[in-house]
Amino acid sequence: QVRLVESGGGLVRPGGSLRLSCGAPGTITSTFWGDTMGWYRQAPGKQRELVAMSSRGNTDYADSVTGRFIISRDNSKKMVFLQMNSLTPEDTAVYYCRLDRNGITSWGKGSLVTVSS
Repeated sequence: QVRLVESGGGLVRPGGSLRLSCGAPGTITSTFWGDTMGWYRQAPGKQRELVAMSSRGNTDYADSVTGRFIISRDNSKKMVFLQMNSLTPEDTAVYYCRLDRNGITSWGKGSLVTVSS
């Protein structure tokens, strides 16, 4: 498995923005380009769900975040980002970074995002 390091969670007011980052420091740059990277989240009492995914130039989003969240990546730095805008209390969750490579899945430890006034 690949070690993933996340950062950027925290407390934000409704309507605010946060940017999550996830790095794969131990991976080879040329390999990272081919990896599928995703952001998932798990709210209290709910199942983990896909938020956004990036794979070989293509992106996909959950309906609930389309138009508000943007996934991006810097393959040269082996990092993926999730820009979250217009946050609502329903976005409160632990956000996990995920990497899929050749059928093997790796997860980050998660970053807590709390949206509250």
